[in-house]
Amino acid sequence: MSDVPSPGQAVSFHSAIDAFLQERLDAKLDKLKPDAPLRPDLIAQHQRGPWLESAATRVRQIQAVTHALKPVHPDARGTNLYVEPQTLPPLNEVGSHALGRSFSMDVVGNAAALDVYKLLKIEVNGCNLLQALKAGESGAWKALNEDPAQAQVLGEALLGLMAERGGEASTHVRAKQLYWLVGEDATDDTQYHLLAPLHATSLAQSIYEELQDARFGEVNKQARQARRDGLPHEGIYREYRDLAVQKMGGTKPHNISQLNSERRGDNYLLASLPPRWKGERNYLPVHAASIFDRSFNARPLVRDVVQVLSAFLLSDPPKNQATRQRVESLVDALVDEMVIYAGELLHQPAGWTRDERFQQLARPEMLWLDPFRCELEDEHQFASDWLGTDWPTQVGARFGRWLNGQLKGRLPTVGVAESRQWRNVLLDEDGSWVQQLRALRNQLHVPEYRALQETGDVLTTVRGGV
Repeated sequence: MSDVPSPGQAVSFHSAIDAFLQERLDAKLDKLKPDAPLRPDLIAQHQRGPWLESAATRVRQIQAVTHALKPVHPDARGTNLYVEPQTLPPLNEVGSHALGRSFSMDVVGNAAALDVYKLLKIEVNGCNLLQALKAGESGAWKALNEDPAQAQVLGEALLGLMAERGGEASTHVRAKQLYWLVGEDATDDTQYHLLAPLHATSLAQSIYEELQDARFGEVNKQARQARRDGLPHEGIYREYRDLAVQKMGGTKPHNISQLNSERRGDNYLLASLPPRWKGERNYLPVHAASIFDRSFNARPLVRDVVQVLSAFLLSDPPKNQATRQRVESLVDALVDEMVIYAGELLHQPAGWTRDERFQQLARPEMLWLDPFRCELEDEHQFASDWLGTDWPTQVGARFGRWLNGQLKGRLPTVGVAESRQWRNVLLDEDGSWVQQLRALRNQLHVPEYRALQETGDVLTTVRGGV
């Protein structure tokens, strides 16, 4: 135990322990009637002395681990391991060794004793009770009991959570086992070692936290939106595709481990697939009058959404709000794909539409897909057209006619009204397509630029001095 006194920390841990016990007691008392006969016993059990003594006894029922057996099979019984990652030999492959000193310790054993671990996780000034006891902080030890001898007994018992369990290593009939050839003669049974793999639970927790942050973290959300809008972003966009989720423990994830319980049993599995050769597809509108002729249709998601929309309309759905919302959501998906398509083309050099291969492309679509051409010195007319015409409305009309054409083969009744509806979805003020145009106008440095406005259902621009 450290000889350096830390009375402030002692008071802090003392108060934190009291608050922890009071919170647990209140949660149990709230479930009882005021005159319930169990109330006095519960209050007595949650007094500092009795509860800590009970915890010092019950801590033997749980064990700190980094590699656990129960995730392999919930009924398996055998050896679990606690090995600090920084002590493992370094390898080129990803493994627990890559965690270094920054890792989450897991706990397995009797779920009824996990409250002891929750006690040890109490934090004061960024340090939890278990870490403080392990480091020999006198303040943490004194917070257990004013009597140094009794504090020593309680502290050593609680630190037993991380102690190696006695006895020989053991496995179980329900655990996985495999023979590993350590020699050169595969026909010689004596040249094999029998391995019993354990689940790298600390590594699994680190992977879970990384993937959760990539999927739902605010920073990556901003990067994802910038990628979707085709705009520059200072950060790094992270994406993990083809994930699977393995549920461990069913309705009782706490029976597997503490970290598994905190994840509600969710364990991410990264895609383990052989590489697939994917030929580069040219989505540029080469020798085309419109992207709606070939290049936009060729996008897999576009084909899928059009097929779903067509099938839904063919089912003769009722004319109600739910149907309208369903149709608009599918059309919105096509609009989003237009935004992504335009964002991809922003990576082309400014003025790429001047190439002779794209001279047939309609002027409104040139203005939409090659906006940075406005910044070129000899493109004053292009910049003027980009700011001063109603080309967004023309693109919207082209989109409406294209979608009608896709549906007419199966739905011959679609006509002008539907085409106008598709156009209006594209030109919706809060829609992703208009938002992308606004973002581009804020980004571009074009003379006489003022604002983007919507007058009626026609998207127009206002030039300075007009």
